[in-house]
Amino acid sequence: MSTSNDVIGFVGIGAMGTPMAGNLARAGYKVVVFDLDTARAGKLAREASVTVATSLSELGAASDIIITMLPEGKAVRSALCGDNDSFKNCILERAKKNTLIIDMSSSSPMGTRELGEVLAKRELQFIDAPVSNGVKGAVAATLSIMVGGDKAIFERVKPMLEKMGNQIYYAGPLGAGHAIKALNNYVSAAGLIAASEAMHAGEAFGIDPNVIVDIINTSSGMNNTTKNKCKQYMLSGAYNAGFSAGLMAKDVRTALEIAEAMKTSTAFAKPTADVWNAMEQKLGFIADHTEMHRFLSKPDR
Repeated sequence: MSTSNDVIGFVGIGAMGTPMAGNLARAGYKVVVFDLDTARAGKLAREASVTVATSLSELGAASDIIITMLPEGKAVRSALCGDNDSFKNCILERAKKNTLIIDMSSSSPMGTRELGEVLAKRELQFIDAPVSNGVKGAVAATLSIMVGGDKAIFERVKPMLEKMGNQIYYAGPLGAGHAIKALNNYVSAAGLIAASEAMHAGEAFGIDPNVIVDIINTSSGMNNTTKNKCKQYMLSGAYNAGFSAGLMAKDVRTALEIAEAMKTSTAFAKPTADVWNAMEQKLGFIADHTEMHRFLSKPDR
């Protein structure tokens, strides 16, 4: 089992990574962090007693367990293996054999399996453990964490993962965590489109959109968007739920990629991806994902 004597290297101190790494440090783990934003890493060091590595290579040498929390899988592979798998100026340049790598980013499951083969050849252990429940969950240590990889490794590090989340699932073999994360977000993304369209259609028919949401939330159409987003971020016009349209679109594309690779139905995934791609193109990567409601307000888009 992982213990507080293990040094945990944490790469990616963004909106999610900052509270996650902080919670590990406050739980008694020795944490070394690296981020391209050195000011942000320094701020965390002052607030949560973590050590800041000056390079990825330095972090790799210092760590027994390395967590990556980066925007997507290509960034993870680059941080681990260097540009074009050069193994220069990267984590693996100096990482010790049998170091455990945990990718908690939202990566492609197919890419994760390819990366797993590379890491195994260098005698490194690897699991994927993406998260759900957003920044609020990261701050409160109530993340849902979905793990793919060797089950014995999962059992060993589960106590550490519980310092960041309260719903820890073993999903299956390597890549399964990333697969179910993307598939979950696809279901959420599809529900958000449906809720937005229902509100616009109902309002045009003469129904108060707040009443629409109230009725749906006591009926069979209730979903995460109608419960937690429609009034709070969409009808209010705030559009600041904290998850970008670009990341949602990426996850939907990943879900579509999974279905296509597995040769299962994509009858709804394809048009869902088309809508999210169009929104990202129109409003930009960093637009909040709840702005889908505004995007769909004009049928001609």
